[in-house]
Amino acid sequence: MLIAAGILTVFFVVELTTALAINSIALLADAGHMLTDLVAMFMGLTAVLLAKRGSASPSRTYGWHRAEVFTAVANAVLLLGVAGFILYEAVERLGDAPDVPGVPMIVVALAGLIANAAVVLLLRSQSKDSLAVKGAYLEVVADTVGSIGVLIAGIVTVTTRWPYADVVVAVLVALWVLPRAIALARAALRILSESSPSHIDVDELRAALCGVAGVTEVHDLHVWTLVPGKDMVTAHLTSDRDSAQVLDDARAVLTARGLGHATVQVEPPESAADCECESQNR
Repeated sequence: MLIAAGILTVFFVVELTTALAINSIALLADAGHMLTDLVAMFMGLTAVLLAKRGSASPSRTYGWHRAEVFTAVANAVLLLGVAGFILYEAVERLGDAPDVPGVPMIVVALAGLIANAAVVLLLRSQSKDSLAVKGAYLEVVADTVGSIGVLIAGIVTVTTRWPYADVVVAVLVALWVLPRAIALARAALRILSESSPSHIDVDELRAALCGVAGVTEVHDLHVWTLVPGKDMVTAHLTSDRDSAQVLDDARAVLTARGLGHATVQVEPPESAADCECESQNR
């Protein structure tokens, strides 16, 4: 991530300088995305380091893992802000599009594609395991699309002299970014609200635990995500069978569903709640 941040910093300076020099909104849009890339990269790096470092304080038993999730929310807000700004600027230019030279756009766009491709390759493998890295990765992917758009706008401007190529590309890039920013925000907010993971069917999980030999009731079942790749579950099982065997069988059910970090309490029948397995399976 440090190497990626260095690459993006150099190119951001080049792109912003060129955008201001030739008055290109498409290049300015791409530079804005590049700035969010840098912010996302440094926030993501900080979050990952905090998560790995953990915490020596007894008051933070989960350490700093949630720093990654807060970072993802901030990245989504940045993406939405940049997309909104570019759409506003594009509307302002309707009917009065400036004469933008195409050759500098083409040169800078090609350089941007090379820089973004290098960063995408650096981050791709880790983007599946960390929401903070995924946020930075999505930023760079969006910027790669932006560079392709700027390249197309430059070619159209050079070959046809159409003044609105720059504006149209800026709008398309902003519209491409919006749904991805919303999806990132939703994923992060789902974790922060401690909703059950989207890939876990809680009703099916409850039925599977009810199917463990000797289990008569399942209650206080909670499933949530600490950070991507780290799902948590707690459950109370009522059973008249040997608790050690029930615990082993229940853990096998949970592990088969990727829920290895589990807290399971086995209770005798006299501790029964009002949630019987028979009613759950009907």
